[in-house]
Amino acid sequence: MARPLYSMEIDDERDIVAARRKARDASAALGFSTQDQTRISTSVLEAARTVLSAGPRARADFLLDDAMYPPRFVVRFLAGAGAGERLRAMKSDASQAALGLLAAQRLMDQCAIADDPDGGTSISLAKALPESVSLDANAAQSIAATLTRQNTEDSTAELARQNRELIGALADLRERQEELTRLTRELEDTNRGVVALYAELDARADHLRRADESKSRFLSNMSHEFRTPLSSIRALSKLLLERIDGDLTEEQEKQVRFIRKAAEDLSETVDDLLDLAKIEAGKIEVRAAEFEVDTLFSALRGMLRPLTPGNAVELIFESCEGLPPIRTDEAKVAQVLRNFVSNALKFTERGEVRVSAHYDEARRLITFSVKDTGIGIAPEHQQVVFEEFGQVENRLQQYVKGTGLGLPLCRKLCKLLGGDVSLESEAGRGSTFNATIPAFYGVSEAEHAAAHGEAVPAVLLVASNPIERLDCEAALRQSPYRTISAATLDEASRALSRTPPAALLLAVRPAPSEAWIWLAALRAQAATRNIPVVVLGEPEDRDEAQALGAAAFVQKPVSGGELAGVLDMVSGRMNGALRGDGTTS
Repeated sequence: MARPLYSMEIDDERDIVAARRKARDASAALGFSTQDQTRISTSVLEAARTVLSAGPRARADFLLDDAMYPPRFVVRFLAGAGAGERLRAMKSDASQAALGLLAAQRLMDQCAIADDPDGGTSISLAKALPESVSLDANAAQSIAATLTRQNTEDSTAELARQNRELIGALADLRERQEELTRLTRELEDTNRGVVALYAELDARADHLRRADESKSRFLSNMSHEFRTPLSSIRALSKLLLERIDGDLTEEQEKQVRFIRKAAEDLSETVDDLLDLAKIEAGKIEVRAAEFEVDTLFSALRGMLRPLTPGNAVELIFESCEGLPPIRTDEAKVAQVLRNFVSNALKFTERGEVRVSAHYDEARRLITFSVKDTGIGIAPEHQQVVFEEFGQVENRLQQYVKGTGLGLPLCRKLCKLLGGDVSLESEAGRGSTFNATIPAFYGVSEAEHAAAHGEAVPAVLLVASNPIERLDCEAALRQSPYRTISAATLDEASRALSRTPPAALLLAVRPAPSEAWIWLAALRAQAATRNIPVVVLGEPEDRDEAQALGAAAFVQKPVSGGELAGVLDMVSGRMNGALRGDGTTS
């Protein structure tokens, strides 16, 4: 129901100014903000001028429409017969009246032209009341009485007030424009700084890459050089212990055994160094073959049992019943598990070391776990143990020997087999080392295409979480894409410099701010600007991904069919725009 507040005739310019004054008074009484009061009064002024230009006489009705929610303040202008055609003609031309009507449409919630049954035409302006305003019949009557009272202020004063409002609005607009200009310059400076920073990081990464290659060559060469004298020491100590050249005293035998043990320990270290160097140089091969996990565990059980420290620690291999035969490099899997078990036995004083395997049929991944009841590793030290020569100080350090190469080697071997390692540990409560790898290391669809000389699109996967990388790699294993994985943004930058991919998968968690800066830098560089980026993240990451020009957004967890489908869409459309449903437009 629409409650009438006030009506007035509009015959000339003075009435137009009066209508503006009444609109401002009514909006103030209805609780509108100062800014909305100016919008409403300006809209009424423009609509009144337009109606008067379409016919000789018009009427303005000020109404309160509480039939809708929220209630609305309505100003309806009634023009005489024949004004409708003239109003519609004005609406489509470039006259001042048309521009005024357009301004009213933008400033109000509603601005509509309608034909009345009596042949006249009306223009209705409506604005929803503020939520905090609650009006009853008495309040409406009070507002109506306020509007009915004659205002002694002349038109000149009202025009002066209008000019002051206009000047204030222009000053506010100028201030906002200056602020926008300042922010734009600041953003440009920031973007230039980010680009410069990444250029510097690329240069440093290239320097580190060359240093890493030099280190690998040094390790490889030195490992070979060490092997010859070590083999001689082991062979000569064996001859001495077998009494080939005569008897030894008890003390001499003890000393020779120390020499032999030291040479064997050093040989193991040299072997680990050589394996690391070969992996980094890409000169180690994967010899995949089918085997039973139970057979592997049986061989390891006999090999590792002599390492258990008396009866204080029990080495347990869980049953492998129900596990299918797997196809991968058995020797490398055995090497990883030997390192895991050996490490667990060193730092477990009592309790057990338990070796198990779990097969995930959906993802076709197998996870080997070595769980101990040892001293455990604090959260802040868990990453250190996977770094080369990294060791954590503890109370057992003086009783056990190690170089800090075993666990880094395990990680590199697992990556070579298409998987990764992870660690769950708590200081004083033991540790669980996991090696997750594809159960069937074989020729994928992409590798088959590459072997036959077909072009295979590469997809760069950037994810710090190893399990997340495995999930995505498993999802794309049967797709026509070749996956290149990177655990850090630095690794991803190096990979981009070597092989520009057809698309890039970016997991922005757990460090979204770093990922967004990196993505912005990609968009700022000509060499990487056109690489379509698919962002993997949480729902709250979608808007940021869109703002930074991601080609698509995929909400985690990721399904195999979804990921391949999204890549199919974006890989051929380098400048796709993100839609609300996460696909390209």
